[in-house]
Amino acid sequence: MSQSKVAGPARTTDDSTEAPSGDGGPAPAGPPGRAAGGGGITWRIRLRRDRTLILMTLPAVLLVLVFNYIPLLGNVVAFQDYDPYVGDNAWQAMARSPWVGVEHFARMVEDRLFWQALGNTLAIFLVQLTLFFPVPILLALLINSFVRPRVRAVAQAILYLPHFFSWVLVVTVFQQMFGGAGMLAQTLREHGHEGIDLMTNPGLFKFLVTFEMVWKDAGWGVIVFLAALSAVSPDLYEAAAMDGATRWRRMWHVTLPALRPVVALLLVLQVGNALTVGFEQILLQRTAVGPTAAEVLDTYVWNVGIQFGDFSYAAAVGIVKGIFGLCLVLAANKVAHMMGEQGVYKR
Repeated sequence: MSQSKVAGPARTTDDSTEAPSGDGGPAPAGPPGRAAGGGGITWRIRLRRDRTLILMTLPAVLLVLVFNYIPLLGNVVAFQDYDPYVGDNAWQAMARSPWVGVEHFARMVEDRLFWQALGNTLAIFLVQLTLFFPVPILLALLINSFVRPRVRAVAQAILYLPHFFSWVLVVTVFQQMFGGAGMLAQTLREHGHEGIDLMTNPGLFKFLVTFEMVWKDAGWGVIVFLAALSAVSPDLYEAAAMDGATRWRRMWHVTLPALRPVVALLLVLQVGNALTVGFEQILLQRTAVGPTAAEVLDTYVWNVGIQFGDFSYAAAVGIVKGIFGLCLVLAANKVAHMMGEQGVYKR
């Protein structure tokens, strides 16, 4: 009898269904669309699945690339004696300018005006961190305590409105209130006192720019904290109230822990901007109080690079500022990790 007539189940030779597994038995076939090696979805499938989101974010990526990353190539002038007139365009000028190494960085160490600008920048940052950063948190807690939603919406809109004002308008409003011919000075003169001019007082300049920032941008920060408070479950407040917790105890044990991750994140970002304390705001008032009190790193770079045309030295100062800011972000994020928070990125 022929062997071809022997009965028995037919065996398949498909490798995908009888690939040996770790224990010697056949491994089951993976679901369609999975990568053969790692078990994850292939990049082609991810591309087809997320193509709409990619197209939506592509303009933002291009803007960041064009205005944030491509200009980083110009930092090479910090190591050159850059002359913009030795070429037909900026790229030719950079290619033909002579190299000087770290000469501009050595000059920076010996520059008294640079250290003065750095000191003013850090002093203004510390004042803003102390007086400005807690204000949005307190305002968010206050608005969140309003029972009526209409009152809460009106208060939030009033606080948020100054954010849309330009710094020219903000400085003008403060000038009309606290200047030598402002409302405060005229009121004092009408009552027989000597008028004061807070806008030209170098000793009060750090507090002046901080209060201007509070009036303009506190409402912007309130939105962030109110969004974090909206994610808190009302059941937590009800459970705390049933346990006998007062309003202050509920705020301490429920509200503030909910705000802690957001506070840690914004604090890390605020520390990273320690050397950026408001270029336009300070430039508008620099002449009134003098460069001794109002010269910060941003205005110093603008003054050296734009007004005097020393592009190489200004680029060197900008590089030092960027590196110092990056180090502050990494250090602040490390502290956030030590406190149990995520910060800007995970461990």
